[in-house]
Amino acid sequence: MNAITYSGPAEQGARSRISLGDPSWVKWGLITVTVGFIFLFLCLPLAVVLVEAFAKGWQAYGAELAQPDAQAAMQLTLLTALVTVPLNTVFGIAAAWAITRFEFPGKSLLTTLIDLPFSVSPVISGLIFVLLFGAQGWLGEWLREHDIKIIFAVPGIILATLFITFPFVARELIPLMQEMGSEEEEAALSLGAGGWKTFFLITLPNIKWGLLYGVLLCNARAMGEFGAVSVVSGHIRGLTNTLPLHVEVSYNEYNFVGAFASASILAGLAIVTLILKSILEWKKR
Repeated sequence: MNAITYSGPAEQGARSRISLGDPSWVKWGLITVTVGFIFLFLCLPLAVVLVEAFAKGWQAYGAELAQPDAQAAMQLTLLTALVTVPLNTVFGIAAAWAITRFEFPGKSLLTTLIDLPFSVSPVISGLIFVLLFGAQGWLGEWLREHDIKIIFAVPGIILATLFITFPFVARELIPLMQEMGSEEEEAALSLGAGGWKTFFLITLPNIKWGLLYGVLLCNARAMGEFGAVSVVSGHIRGLTNTLPLHVEVSYNEYNFVGAFASASILAGLAIVTLILKSILEWKKR
């Protein structure tokens, strides 16, 4: 009788790679193109930002960041993130829970609407709020009568940022909770645990890394959003300019050190986000 041999997954994977028969120049060519693209469009611009930010030395760099307009822009950016990220976190958890644990009319429509900010230009998103809450908008007259200012004020910036960033947490949690299933939660409920206790002891530990990943992406987008905020802010110095808008204003006024100094803060945020993103991806796996 002929002996029957079994190959493990590693052996089968190696054979499948060998069976492709791609010559080595294809592999190294693709690697070269990828690395070159990353260097040209990611690493080189980042290096330019840092070089220009420190072109006149540390003192000029610190002096630009200490300017009242720059400080106000940083504070407004932080305030916007501090308001929008918690709200989007609560919304993301609630939306993911509803979509993955219940059947109801309009469920597919709700899932589609969550993706709406991904498909709409941020500038159009800002324009929508202007048409709703602006002086000539649908609610403009009522807001004016009650002395409520939304457009060209902090509430408008928060609303625009909230709209742009609300899919991030929900979109991370929905597939994760679908894959997780509800067996553990049903078991906890059958043993007498209440809804909140089940959430905090069963659901939250299972989704914590995905939740943190979504919060991280939401925070990065909230602090770096430009298009929608630019439309609703009015570009009022010291009042409605976020850090990305302050970069634009400084650059347009030929204050290159100030522009790149502020941009370096956003670049630093991007680098920290990438590092934390990689850590959270590893934790999720």
